[in-house]
Amino acid sequence: MTKEYLEMLAKKLMFEMNDSEYETLLKEFDITLKQMELIGKIKGIEKVSPMTYPFDLELDDSCMREDKEENEITFEDMEVNVKDFEDRQVKLPKVVE
Repeated sequence: MTKEYLEMLAKKLMFEMNDSEYETLLKEFDITLKQMELIGKIKGIEKVSPMTYPFDLELDDSCMREDKEENEITFEDMEVNVKDFEDRQVKLPKVVE
């Protein structure tokens, strides 16, 4: 991980960062990579399956709420704050190449 690579990513994502923020991010990546290296050295780690959720879930499990639509905004309400739209679709600037 290099500062130049992070600068390229920041530019593509339209982030503005100063030098101290890049240095902080580089240190954090270094720590994370060292931690991943340590985890990779754990004996038998390849036999453990990744955890995607901390509890076993069943289809009728009630620990998760049901999705509900609330406070839905109509396009007419949203249109007031939209800079550019066509056919009721909001146009956004390209962010990722």
